[in-house]
Amino acid sequence: MKPYEITNMIIDDDFDSEEYVTAEFTHNQTNYSITFKKADLEIINAWVYTDGTSLPANLSDTLIESIREDVKKQI
Repeated sequence: MKPYEITNMIIDDDFDSEEYVTAEFTHNQTNYSITFKKADLEIINAWVYTDGTSLPANLSDTLIESIREDVKKQI
């Protein structure tokens, strides 16, 4: 069983220059989002949502790689 669950994924492919993929997920009962460039899945940003605010997320490399692999399979 994975330590996270992807709850939503948005693929922005209407931009003129770059396309992005944002995955929203829960991990340890906390909501996060992570945005990748669609072309090479380079991480653009990651956010944690707590108490109605968003802050930059500090995610482990292992967790990011696991999410990246799941995103790659779905796009």
